[in-house]
Amino acid sequence: MPTATPNLSLPFYEQVLDFLAQSPSAQELVDFRPTPAAQARFSELLELNRERVLSTQEEEELDRYVRMERLISLLKAKAFRHIGNSH
Repeated sequence: MPTATPNLSLPFYEQVLDFLAQSPSAQELVDFRPTPAAQARFSELLELNRERVLSTQEEEELDRYVRMERLISLLKAKAFRHIGNSH
């Protein structure tokens, strides 16, 4: 059962990979939430994107956040079905 505290200095995708490497249970996948720092950075990039054109580096970072968020959503949906089938 994963109990490690996410390293706030790691980029969000690295935090997700570290979490997944710990073989979380279906319930832990459903319960997974990005760290407040990751949420704040994602919000910041979205706001910057609304205000102006992002730099290439910022675009790449935002793209990684979006891809990881989609992956997490798919994993959570599958984990939730697994939990529902086991009851």
